[in-house]
This record gives sequence, structure tokens and C-alpha cells, in this order.
Amino acid sequence: MTETAQFEFDQSFQTKVAALVMRDTNFAMNTKDLIKPEYFTEDAAGALVRIVHEHVKTYRSVPDMKILPTILKDEIAAKRIRSDMVDPIKKMVRDVLTTDLSNPQFVQDKVTDFAKHQAVEGAIMQILPLLEKGKDWGKIGQLMKDAVSIGSTTDGGDYDFFNEIGNRTKQRHDLKAGKVIRNGITTGYPAIDAYLYHLGWGRKELSCMMGAAKAGKSMSLGDFGKNAAMAGFNVLYDSLEVSKEIIAERIDAAMSDTLMRELHKDPDAVEAAIKAIAAKSGHFKLRDHASGTLKPSALHRVIENYRAEGIIFDLVIVDYADIMAAEYRSDNLIENLRTIYIDLRALAHELNCAFLTATQTNRDGAKAATAKATDVGDDWNKARTVDIMIGINATDAEKAAGEARLTWLLSRNTEDGFSLRIKQDRAKMQFLKKVIGKE
Repeated sequence: MTETAQFEFDQSFQTKVAALVMRDTNFAMNTKDLIKPEYFTEDAAGALVRIVHEHVKTYRSVPDMKILPTILKDEIAAKRIRSDMVDPIKKMVRDVLTTDLSNPQFVQDKVTDFAKHQAVEGAIMQILPLLEKGKDWGKIGQLMKDAVSIGSTTDGGDYDFFNEIGNRTKQRHDLKAGKVIRNGITTGYPAIDAYLYHLGWGRKELSCMMGAAKAGKSMSLGDFGKNAAMAGFNVLYDSLEVSKEIIAERIDAAMSDTLMRELHKDPDAVEAAIKAIAAKSGHFKLRDHASGTLKPSALHRVIENYRAEGIIFDLVIVDYADIMAAEYRSDNLIENLRTIYIDLRALAHELNCAFLTATQTNRDGAKAATAKATDVGDDWNKARTVDIMIGINATDAEKAAGEARLTWLLSRNTEDGFSLRIKQDRAKMQFLKKVIGKE
């Protein structure tokens, strides 16, 4: 029977399919109607795929590996996982976490071909009795049409607003109960996350820090990047302004609580501090490009190359978008900037990760005590494209006191127009020591 047919792929390929379903939201969304738990020869893989599919249906994202143990405990308590399956499932999770995620499109195509074959075979089995009776030609045609139209979804599928209210309600109850968290990438500071809709940088969104020259934009990007990595997320930091070696020095200083100019005084202590943090952190990859050379398509290739190594980034930081290269360069600076920001936001959506960058204020903004959104340099379209823009402001007196203000200039999904006063230690490259208060 086609209902109980199993994959014709070998075990390693089946594990790769399960790994992509569990770890890659785009793959899971694109294939959610193609891959059935019973297709897998190992029950543990099928059980995990079922669990992930149910999670994706409600949350539109694969479960974070930090909450997967909680989900599994709930499944066991509800007797949806048999006791004899617990150890095989734990082993399968370990296998999935060490499986490379390369060539997802090839895997998707093979799975689609298998699912289409099963659908056509199933349709034929239903059509034969109808043919013998010589009637229901309309139904016969529809059965075959449905079977041959089977394929992967490449746009995330539709979203039925009224029918999905049950899933939204479940998600809100789970959020309220603390069973799940919003899928934002933490800034590392709860007092800041609280004012971001996703409780961190939003996936599929482009966030932007704005400040005058030497206001600390790069320092903020490095700070948020290290915090995300320390929280277990995978982070890519691509700099077009400062070399990756200097970025690394800055992060060494911040992580080890050492003056940047004194990193050489006790290098072993710095190394010990970094290694202790690394043991509990996600990947943190640093790259650099010459100003004006990195195109969005090249950045996409870089990210896909890491994906082939099994690294899916949660946060991509570009320092900074204003000095990237437009995909199709023109003589119009405004048009170049507009397309760069649009392309970066499109990448964030396609890759289901958060993008964070920075931009300069114009001259008026640089002179003002608090720059406004309209003070964005070169082109207002940047402010229109990003999902949130946070300004970095500090008077001379505030700088002398080691303070600054983060101002919510624009935000699609939350309030804006307020500032958070922060304490800094710029000598140690610590962009934020603590949030002092809101004003």
C-alpha cells in the first residue's frame, strides 16, 4: 500500500532529510506536505519529523534545539512517544546535530520526486475501480491532476487567517506559560530585548543602528554579535570598514573585561576567558571585505558555503550596508543604497535569519543631541526599508560620564520615539555595561 511506503533512500540520506527538516526552517516549510513520518525506515526519525512538523505548523519555524528537550518531555508525558523509543530518539537527535546540511535543493528535489511517485501511485489505485465502473470521469481527472501537481512549496505557503487563529492562540498560551520563547535573536540585554517585538532581533527582518562617525556603531554590532553567539546562536560578522583581526581584538577585550590596549599584558588570561566562553557558545564567524566590493549576492554565496558545512546562521551582521556594492551599480548613489537595503532584507527573509547593520547620520544629525530618523545619511529609503532603526546618541557630557542613549527612531511592530540611557566602557570595547533607564 502506498500509505505505508518507505523511502527508497539509504539510511545516511534519510538522516540528512531528517536533519534538514529539524534544523532548516525553509526546508521544513517547503517540504511539510511532502515528507510523512512513516516514510522513514527508523521510527525515531519519523517521530522527530512528526514533532517538528507540528511545531512548524504552529510557530512557522523549526524548534530551537534549546527547547527541543522540553517538547520531547511533553511528548513522553502525553504518551505520544513510547518509552522504548526514548533512547533511539536521543541517538537520532545526536546524529541530526552532526549531519551536514549541504545541497538542500538536491535533497528537496529527490524528496519531491518520491512524494510525487507515491501520490501518482495512490491516485492510480483509486482510479482503477472508477474505470471499471465507467463513471465519475470528473473525479478521475481531479485525482490525477492533484497527484501530478504535488511539489515543494517555495514561498512558505499561504496563511489562512481565520483557520490559523487556533495556532496563534496556542502560541500565545505557550508564550505566557514560558513553554516557548519568541524566536528573536537576543541582544544579550533583557532590558533591550523587552522593547523589541521578537524579544531580540527579528528573523526575516533587517535591523539597523544609526549614529554619527565614531559614535560606536561598529562597537555595538560587535557587542550584539558576541552576545548572540554566547547565547548559543550562530553569528556571521562581515566587516567592510574594519579588518576581521581588529574586530576580533575588540571582542577579546570585551569578553575578557580587558582594556584593549592591554590585551598583550596577560595574553594567557585572555585566551582562557575566551575558551571558557567558547565551550558554551554558537559559531561566531568573522569575515572582511574591502569597502564597496561586497554585493548581496556574494554575501548570499558566503552564507550558503557555510551552510554546506552544516552551519546555519541565526544572525548576520554587515558592518555596514552603506559601503556595500549594489548588485547592479548605477551612477545614482540613492538608487544604489535603496537596492542594497532591499536586497539585504530579502536575504533575511529567504534565509530565515536576522540581519543587523548600521548607517551614518547626516551632518544635522551629527550635530544634534538626539538625531531623528529623518537625519539618516544619504537616503531616506534606508529608514523606510529597515524594520527597526535605533539611534546611538551622546552629548559631550554623556561621553565624559561613560554614558549614551539608544533611541528607538523607527519600528514596524512596537512603540518608538523613546530612549534608553546606557552605561558604557569604550576602553574595553564594552558598548553596554548596563541599562540605566528609559526616557
